[in-house]
Amino acid sequence: MFLRLIGYFFGLGVLIAVVVAAGLYIFISDLAKDLPDYEVLNAYEPPVTSRIYAGDGSLIAEYAKERRLYLPIQAVPDMLKNAFIAAEDKNFYSHIGIDPMALGRAIINNVQNYGTGRRSRGASTITQQVAKNFLLSNERSYIRKIKEAILALRIEQAYSKDRILELYLNEIFFGLGAYGIAGTALTYFDKSVHQINLQEAAYMAALPKAPNNYHPFRKTKEAIERRNWVLDRMLANGFATAEEVEKAKTTPLGVNPRRGSSYLFAGEYFSEEVRREIVERFGVDALYEGGLSIRTTLDPKLQKLARKSLQNGLIKFDQARGYRGPVANVESGVDWGKSFGELEPMSDVPEWRLAVVLAAEDSTITVGLQPRKQASGALGDERDNGTIILDDMKWALTLRTDVKKTSKVKLASEVLKIGDVVFVESVGDEARPNAYFLRQPPEVSGAIAVMDPHTGRVLAMAGGFSFANSQFNRATQALRQPGSSFKPFVYAAALDNGYTPSSVVLDAPIKVDQGAGLGIWEPKNYGNKFAGPSTLRLGIEKSRNLMTVRLAKDMGMPLVAEYSKRFGVYDNLMPVLSMALGAGETTVMRMVAGYSVLANGGKKITPTLIDRIQDRYGKTIFKHEERICDNCNATSWDNQEEPVLVDTREQVLDPMTAYQITSMMEGVVKRGTARSVQKVNAPIAGKTGTTNEEKDAWFVGYSVDLAVGVYIGYDNPRPMGRGSTGGGLAAPVFTDFMINALKDQKPVEFRVPRGIKLLPIDGKTGLLAKAGQPGVIMEAFKPGTRPPDVFSVIGFADDMIRGKLSVSPDANRGIIDGTGGLF
Repeated sequence: MFLRLIGYFFGLGVLIAVVVAAGLYIFISDLAKDLPDYEVLNAYEPPVTSRIYAGDGSLIAEYAKERRLYLPIQAVPDMLKNAFIAAEDKNFYSHIGIDPMALGRAIINNVQNYGTGRRSRGASTITQQVAKNFLLSNERSYIRKIKEAILALRIEQAYSKDRILELYLNEIFFGLGAYGIAGTALTYFDKSVHQINLQEAAYMAALPKAPNNYHPFRKTKEAIERRNWVLDRMLANGFATAEEVEKAKTTPLGVNPRRGSSYLFAGEYFSEEVRREIVERFGVDALYEGGLSIRTTLDPKLQKLARKSLQNGLIKFDQARGYRGPVANVESGVDWGKSFGELEPMSDVPEWRLAVVLAAEDSTITVGLQPRKQASGALGDERDNGTIILDDMKWALTLRTDVKKTSKVKLASEVLKIGDVVFVESVGDEARPNAYFLRQPPEVSGAIAVMDPHTGRVLAMAGGFSFANSQFNRATQALRQPGSSFKPFVYAAALDNGYTPSSVVLDAPIKVDQGAGLGIWEPKNYGNKFAGPSTLRLGIEKSRNLMTVRLAKDMGMPLVAEYSKRFGVYDNLMPVLSMALGAGETTVMRMVAGYSVLANGGKKITPTLIDRIQDRYGKTIFKHEERICDNCNATSWDNQEEPVLVDTREQVLDPMTAYQITSMMEGVVKRGTARSVQKVNAPIAGKTGTTNEEKDAWFVGYSVDLAVGVYIGYDNPRPMGRGSTGGGLAAPVFTDFMINALKDQKPVEFRVPRGIKLLPIDGKTGLLAKAGQPGVIMEAFKPGTRPPDVFSVIGFADDMIRGKLSVSPDANRGIIDGTGGLF
């Protein structure tokens, strides 16, 4: 009977076990039907950081939604691997995807803690975490844990341990916006993974559990405790010695967060323009998730020089117009550092610091310097003082109370008051270590662009004084009237269509009927002076508006509009005479591109900030270079001819015309409106530009290998004051830049095209003369052309019609000195 009873219960137990097993099998099979396909891991392409590099390979900027750089497992240092295995899954290389021992410990622990309110303990292996992170949600349930285990078993059968670890180390989130170990090493320590030491590796391995709970600044104590726990696990598993662990435990976290997305000093305007172009070309996701490698045209040395030259020019103009007042005014209490600590300095002008006035005397100002922010973002504890003597703020003794009104004062205390927050720059030396110079951000704006005229590669660009202060790029986004800097394109059109540099045009008052009820337009020269009949060369050297209008009238504005499109300055210029004087709006970049055509012998160029773009796999998906070289990829040399680059670019201007206009613009520097540019001590061709009421000042010019454009003006155009011309404002910025850019180079003359004849002419009449005589210059003539035998004046007729009249040179006096009846 007893045996029958035992047999009964045994059979019942077996039946129940079979039923439970069958139920579990059915349940798990049902779950397994709906599980995601783990084979998607083969096509794993996580969002990866895109990086922008300068022409010399230095990093300019990074863009990412998730700061991640994908790192193959072969490139991961063993110390980092060991740190994560010790912290997350010590049996990783021996289990089958789940760790039964760890699972058993977790179950016992959770049963013991049931009802205590303590958080349940997990036993997920690295493989299970891969399954959860890639294929499942973060839902906390036993159903999800079962799915996770099933997927882990399948993943282990399909992938090697190293592949699983590679997926894990590149996917996990570490806090501070960082994903993956490569991105985390950079974000937390500003290092590559190969520079990470033991304590840093342990802290990185501590983070995936709960990044916010081990924040390096807000939860420093907890972070150190967790790091030390990881170090103990590394010691227990033989991944580090006791001596190494003890030394690492005494070391602070050492977190040094990498600063923002821009890394190359002074390159913010450039990198932002590249960012906009990438988004426009490939879309937002490609830039912020695609892991693009973008090699730009930027020359870091030229970039710093260009930005500094522009800043100096803007500061000089702004200071000459007086002091406008403090940035802010605060209570200078006991802890004055906190009173203005939240004000943002100009981060891209680090030599300028914010300071608060603590004491104001007649000849000396005492200031407190804004405390620098620590790595955590908190204000530092230092409270440094400085002094500004009267000589270091003399420019501010002129107070600007209004756009047009100023007043003069004599004492420092009349300029600055206690509590005023101002910008200062250190000028200290051994005698005065705490001396500072008073600064103010310029109200006037400007831009500079530097280009290789032969390729269109933009080598440097600054779109304003400070990107931190204003992200509006005045080199590419600001549409402004170029004024007389547009004239070379008018003269180039003339020279390309039968005129010569010695052609004579009347420089005298003119009235133009604009038609369509617009009335009569009476252009004027700057200064309201005129010179009578003058050669084209004199017209551009002296920037004669009246001559330019007559010339454009003589050849027709549709021709000028067509040439402006060829040069890329305008897309569709309105064919009215005022446009010949630069009344149409364009950008600095377009003007520099147009001048580059003149500099390179008439070849059309496409400005570019980007040389090459590669995707995450290294495949080139964009290349600016369009020249063809069929034999450049030869694997070996077998006495074959050297490869030849085939230039397929369009010839938009006769090379001889390009040289003629270049020669004429050299005259602008030697004898004309830009004589200050002679300080460069190298052959320079260029043209000034000033718009009505001195609202915009330009200078665009070039050497043999550099084309540069400078613009200065207010963002909301208003008069800058009498004398604020292109020659007085923009040309000095150009000069300062070129002196520094070319200082280590031997001066090179502009190349004279084959066929050009250099003949001596009278600089005023344009007639053939004898070399060496006063007023005689060597002028460039194309084959089949020569100086005229007769003094012929273009535009000497009724002001309302086009006409030509031949007069003797003596008639010039009558034109200039007459009563005005000829005008």
